[in-house]
Amino acid sequence: MKVQASLLCLAIASALAVAAAPAEAATPLKSAVMARANTLITQNAAKVHRASGDAFVARDAVVGPNGVEHVRYDRTFNGLPVIGGDVVMHSRNGRLSGTSQTLSSAVRPALRAKFSSDRAIVEAGARFGSKFFGAPSSRMVVYALGKSPVLAHEVTFNGIKADQTPTEMHYFVDATSGQVLNSWDSVHTAKPGPGGAGSASCTPAVGTGKSLTEGNVTLDTSKCGTSYRLVDTTRGNGAVHNMAMMTTGMGTVFTGSTNIWGNNLLNNAQTVAADAAYGVSVTWDYYKLVHGRNGIANNGAGAISRVHYGRNYQNAFWSDGCFCMTFGDGDNGASILPLVALDIAGHEMSHGVTSRSAGLIYKGESGGLNEATSDIFGTMVEFYANNASDPADYVMGEALFPNNAAMKTAIRWMFKPSLDKQSPDCYKSTLGNLDVHYSSGVANHFFYLLAEGAKVPAGFGEGTWANLTPAQLVCNGNTSLAGIGRGDAQKIWYLALTGYMTANTNYAGARVATINAATDLFGATSAQTNAVKAAWDAVSVTAAP
Repeated sequence: MKVQASLLCLAIASALAVAAAPAEAATPLKSAVMARANTLITQNAAKVHRASGDAFVARDAVVGPNGVEHVRYDRTFNGLPVIGGDVVMHSRNGRLSGTSQTLSSAVRPALRAKFSSDRAIVEAGARFGSKFFGAPSSRMVVYALGKSPVLAHEVTFNGIKADQTPTEMHYFVDATSGQVLNSWDSVHTAKPGPGGAGSASCTPAVGTGKSLTEGNVTLDTSKCGTSYRLVDTTRGNGAVHNMAMMTTGMGTVFTGSTNIWGNNLLNNAQTVAADAAYGVSVTWDYYKLVHGRNGIANNGAGAISRVHYGRNYQNAFWSDGCFCMTFGDGDNGASILPLVALDIAGHEMSHGVTSRSAGLIYKGESGGLNEATSDIFGTMVEFYANNASDPADYVMGEALFPNNAAMKTAIRWMFKPSLDKQSPDCYKSTLGNLDVHYSSGVANHFFYLLAEGAKVPAGFGEGTWANLTPAQLVCNGNTSLAGIGRGDAQKIWYLALTGYMTANTNYAGARVATINAATDLFGATSAQTNAVKAAWDAVSVTAAP
């Protein structure tokens, strides 16, 4: 796991000294929230399983509408990152109300490696293969996702897969035995299988995007002398870059002699750039106006969007390494269009939000929740946009496929995940063994039922071809299940993600997180909280006995 740069650098050293946050890192409100949490974490060492060598770095703070404060910390032990050591402190009025964490012990390993870094690289390299870029890296960490924390080497290999998807694989090798404990990729794709900086001399401008999937849209751009650039100064200087079919580097920012971008057709390279610029701007506005989040990292900084990536590349992905979203051209419409549809843009940008909040590990059940989060918010962005050229629905990526008015072809169907022949509708204990794009189905299904209830979604135009009945939408026969609406459902999932989930949250943990979020927002006995419980029951994620 890559340890992200802290946005709110408040630390508690092992001696319990509290470091001050840089002035630019946090607002006064967040600084006050962090200060209160710092006091609580020093007073509640046992509840966070603090060892004498532990230190904590505050990464983010969220304040719920009822005044509950959620402060997220990363942990180190004697200076080594603790993988799985993240913890969220929950408090109100200066009193601790609970914690969210994976780590369950204050036991720490001896920091003496018997298995060298070089040998760990060889062990990991045997699994990665030979097609990697540059030299692999290794660092010492404490791996705390197993039964007890162990000293490990985190080995990172960068490369590119046969389908042109970049990969940044992280392997965790036991520093005592040499056993590979776990591995995952930090590049997060839209689907399984093959598949900006501003200038001081520029001024804000408003242009028109003649997009491929969203019709003619308004774009915030920049005027630089006598030319224009696809750089949005109103949203953190986010920019759209042309990769020109390359798979390395960052490409070049789109420029033009006029402030009209594209012609609604694939024969103009700017067309899909307009889609990407529009998708990112709408997603930014959705997070800011619906959830109060100021950009992906909640710090006002925009990201780069790269289009025309690779040759006939049929996928899209988010990468932490470049803080960027990347979109392939598909096969230029023979069977799949460029992957720049609005819900895909929202999906990829939401991977960045997850990375900068819960940091859900992209493997197993946590990986499925990571993917579902992107599907959920990508879908909510589509409803938020209310664009007649791309009517909102609970189907992911339907606009990518030509002649698809009935939505028989898509990446995922949230209301009935098994329509893709791979994703289960109902939870089973083996769910975590699936590809994360398939294990996401159960959480997608939960969200649909929470928002809409056990009703066939004909009102949105999708799913009628499948001839579904309400009984086929639930796993427990509860066809009377009523939805609470998208507005409340999306707020519950967002608070659960940013306030209660941690890196290794599983489906049982997601149930707890969403119940806690609903309780914070609406009350423990509210209709919304009861609906959360009922919707999880309806996808077989039941309360612990």
